[in-house]
Amino acid sequence: MNRGMGLQINSWFERYMFMLIPLSLVLGVLCDQILLPYVIFVPWLFGFVTFVMGLGCGVKDITQAFQRPAVLLTVLVSSHLIAPAIAYSIGAILFGPTSPISIGMVLFTIIPLGVSSVLWVDISRGAVGLMLALVVIDSLLSPVLVPSMLLLLYGESVPIHTWGMLKDLLLILVLPIVVGVIIHNRTKGQAKPVLAPVLLPLSKVAFVGVVILNAAAIGPYVRQLNVGSLVVILVIVILVAGCYVIGYMSGKLFRKERIVMCTTLGFATGMRNVSLGLVLAMQYFGPDTAVVVVLSILIQQPAATLFYTILQKLNMIRTSQTEPTSVP
Repeated sequence: MNRGMGLQINSWFERYMFMLIPLSLVLGVLCDQILLPYVIFVPWLFGFVTFVMGLGCGVKDITQAFQRPAVLLTVLVSSHLIAPAIAYSIGAILFGPTSPISIGMVLFTIIPLGVSSVLWVDISRGAVGLMLALVVIDSLLSPVLVPSMLLLLYGESVPIHTWGMLKDLLLILVLPIVVGVIIHNRTKGQAKPVLAPVLLPLSKVAFVGVVILNAAAIGPYVRQLNVGSLVVILVIVILVAGCYVIGYMSGKLFRKERIVMCTTLGFATGMRNVSLGLVLAMQYFGPDTAVVVVLSILIQQPAATLFYTILQKLNMIRTSQTEPTSVP
């Protein structure tokens, strides 16, 4: 593939990803009978996506995030403690604590930070390097965080296949990232720039493939959504928006770099690795829970656009007050 063409294709994917993901969901649901035989390839496609992500991050980048323990701890508490507690409370009150809807809401808040948050932090002039390191670290911790939070919230009231989930997270998330990071270090960071024209567009295609195939797997259940489902949709909108607010407010703890941290932590807490959530929901909790994750996917990207617009207005006000905007 021509280098320039490959990078242009990748740029096109990044520019229109907010449209491609919802369209992929619709296509997967409409063509479920054709696509169902290919659902078995989802773990491989997802593993490739995470490998490419790891290829862009070295051990030095990760250790830099550990050098800012306050930021790392804030992200972990906001994303995987406060947000799940709120999701569990809302779900328990409205739908019952062990309903598939409640489990789907909780699952959305405990899955790792989303890779696409790096893109949004970049265009919002946040701390891109820090955001990438947070995504990688959070993903590496997910085999412990995800089962632990599920056990903490549900105990024995919901069957949780801890070891199976741990194994899957290690194979499709942790191992590809570790391999990518090792290659990054061995090549002194040159592997990804050299292979970018091929790997980057292919990773976007693989990401879209994960969404399409998982949507196909739950197609019959999505078509059963009716007017009564509007309440569920509204609750998920509030939950996703609430995650952005939690992240934004936690960024205010860092007064000397408030704009950058509010931006970075807002996207970090608000955007999750929903394709992984879809894989886990289908594998361990069933289609009804996966439908909640699908709705979260549909809402997450428009919410990111709205959050970006709000940040633009707020940052213009704060810039006029000469507040510092860089992360040391």
